[in-house]
Amino acid sequence: MTRFIIRRLGEALIVLAVMSFVVYGLINLMPGDPLDLMIASNPGWTAADITKLRAIYGLDQPMVVRYWHWLTAALQGDFGYSRVFTLPVTRVMGPALLQTTKLMGLAFLCTLLVSLGFGIAASLKPGSRLDRLINFIAFAGISLPVFWLALLLIFVFAVWLGWLPASGMGTIGGGGGFFDSLKYLVLPVITLSLSQIGNLTRFTRASMIETMRMDYIRTARAKGAGPARVVWRHALRNALIPVVTVLALNFGSLFSGALITETMFGQRGMGKMIYDAVLGNDFNLALIGLLFASLLTLVATILADIAYAVLDPRISLS
Repeated sequence: MTRFIIRRLGEALIVLAVMSFVVYGLINLMPGDPLDLMIASNPGWTAADITKLRAIYGLDQPMVVRYWHWLTAALQGDFGYSRVFTLPVTRVMGPALLQTTKLMGLAFLCTLLVSLGFGIAASLKPGSRLDRLINFIAFAGISLPVFWLALLLIFVFAVWLGWLPASGMGTIGGGGGFFDSLKYLVLPVITLSLSQIGNLTRFTRASMIETMRMDYIRTARAKGAGPARVVWRHALRNALIPVVTVLALNFGSLFSGALITETMFGQRGMGKMIYDAVLGNDFNLALIGLLFASLLTLVATILADIAYAVLDPRISLS
């Protein structure tokens, strides 16, 4: 397994390097450049002054040369400065990454627990009222746009009932304690979870129904295994293999969905940070944020491959 992990990490680094070049090229196709704000705030500058300034910052060089300078600096830990926040990129990303980690971690846990519970319950009695109800909930979750779901939850729980805050990360002037920040995460976590639960529930249900028809399940029942033992000990472990693949793919969707969710609920996380960076032509911040999203997807796929071998001993990673 060690050789497999090392090989996959090497492949991930190659993909990340290619992605860095592609993203760098796409960002450089955006209108304007990092000196626009500086030029706009100094209307007295001549064309010669602007040309000299572009030469100082290396913006007169070809894109490949500029990418190589950025890459060598990034490998040394220098990711540049954010022109929107006027801070080093690492200092801007730290708080945003912490907030997104809390949001995505809670949403991922809720999605996993609810989806597995719904999928298993629906698969045990296909065609029953419970199965039809869970299918309806799953299809509704898949069909509802994230932004519309966020607005609906804000209207019901913040405006109509007044139970939860509509947006923000903490009470202004409050102590900023754990429970104070937790109540501001409830609606974003519910929104992000509901957008993922439907898809994962459907996959869990289909995989469990197929697994419960296998010969070894009938053998386990013939040997006297109870219903709970058949489901949890024999069926679920094998049914989780395709579900793990969906989970790995959904992890990237959680990050992209967090952009809309964080914007709707005023959460200053990675999604909102990337959005502000792109709108403000903050090249360094947008580039590192998008590369981090690619890195998360690559790590999720590696963890999924390892989970295959853990769930099914027949799968060898050697």
